[in-house]
Amino acid sequence: MAIRVTVPEPPAQVVAERVGPLPSRPPDPVPSPRLQSLDVFRGLTIAAMLLVNNPGTWSHVYPPLEHAAWNGWTPTDLVFPFFLFIVGVATALSLGRLADAGESRTMLFRKALVRAGIIFALGLALQGFPHYDLPHLRIPGVLQRIAIAYLITAVVVLLTGVRGQALTLVCLLIGYWTLLTLVPVPGVGRGVLEPEKNLSNWLDFRLLGVNHVWQETRTWDPEGLLSTLGAVGSVICGVLVGHWVRSGRGVGAKAFGLFYAGATTLAAGWIWSRVFPINKSLWTSSYVLLSAGIACLLLAAIFWLVDIKGLRGWTTPFLVFGTNAITAYWLSTLCGIVLDWITFTRAPDGQEVVLKTYLYDTLYASWLSPSNASLAYAVTYVVVWLGLLSVLYRRRIFIRI
Repeated sequence: MAIRVTVPEPPAQVVAERVGPLPSRPPDPVPSPRLQSLDVFRGLTIAAMLLVNNPGTWSHVYPPLEHAAWNGWTPTDLVFPFFLFIVGVATALSLGRLADAGESRTMLFRKALVRAGIIFALGLALQGFPHYDLPHLRIPGVLQRIAIAYLITAVVVLLTGVRGQALTLVCLLIGYWTLLTLVPVPGVGRGVLEPEKNLSNWLDFRLLGVNHVWQETRTWDPEGLLSTLGAVGSVICGVLVGHWVRSGRGVGAKAFGLFYAGATTLAAGWIWSRVFPINKSLWTSSYVLLSAGIACLLLAAIFWLVDIKGLRGWTTPFLVFGTNAITAYWLSTLCGIVLDWITFTRAPDGQEVVLKTYLYDTLYASWLSPSNASLAYAVTYVVVWLGLLSVLYRRRIFIRI
C-alpha cells in the first residue's frame, strides 16, 4: 500500500519571476490525464455501497435498497458488479500505461500479485472483527472477491491482447453457464439453481466447509468460489471498455461506442436471462452482461457530462469517495462493525443496547417512520464519511493499493 501525496505546483509565470528565464530544453513528455469520469463513477458506486450496507435497521429497508431474494435484481444488486467493472477499466488503463512506460511483464505480474494480496488480507481482517474465531472465520468476502477477480484478470491482460481477452470472456461466460446447468450435483441432479442445491454451493461446502462460509445462513455464500468466475467476467467487461477509452479515437466516438456497447450488452444479458436467470448470488452470466451493460451506459453518460461537456461542478463529493475508494469501503465497514460491537446499559430502563441501535433510536426512530428513519441513518452515515474523506481529498492524500 502506498500513500501518494500530490502537492500542486506553482504556475509557470510565478516560477519565472522567482528564478528568471529558464534555459531552453525539450519539453517533458505529457502524461496521459487521469480519466476523471471514472473517478466520479467509482465514487458514485462507493457512496451507493455505503448507503445500502448501513441502514438504521435491516427490518425496515425500502425495496430498491435491498438485494433480490434470489433470482432477479434491484438497483442494490448493481453496486458490486459496477465496482468490479470499474476495476477492469482501471486495470486496462494502468497496466497499459505502465507497459508503455517500459515496465517489464515480470514486474507487472509482481505488482498485481502484491496488490491482490493486500486487498485479500484487508478483507480477511474485516471477517470476524474484533474477535477472530479462526475455526469459524469466513474466507470469502467482498474484498476477497475483488482481489481474486482482479488478479485473474490482470494475468489475462498481461498474457493476451484485446482479442484474446474478448475470447476469454466469451469462453468464461459460456463455460460457467455450462457448469451450472449441465454438471450434475450429487444427490440433486443437474440444472438446479436453488440456493442450497446448485453446483456453486456444493463446491463451497466441499472445499471450504460449513464453518468458513457466510454465517447468516450457513447454507450458501454470496461470494462463493465457483461464482467468482462470473465476477471475473465483470472485470474483463471493464477491461474491454478500458481499451476503448484508452484508444486514440475522438471523445465523441468514444462516447458513442460506450453507449452502443452498453445497450447491446444490456440487451444480450436480458435475452440470456430467459434461459439462465439473473442472479447476483450465483453471479450468473446473464447477470454479468446485464450489469456490465448498465455500467457501460452510466459511464458513457458521466464521460459525456464530465470529460466532454466539462460539467464538473457536481462531481466533488463523488471524487472524494472515488479517489480513496478502498479506504472508504474498508474504514466505513470497520466502523459499522464497531458500532454494532460496542454495548452499554441504557438509562433509565437499564437495558443493554449496542451503540448503533442507541444512535438510531435516539436520532431517527424517535420521530420518523421506521423506513424513513432507517434511510436517514444510512444517508447520515454516507455524509459523515464524505466529511472525513474530504480532509484527505483537500490535502491531496490518496491511498493507492
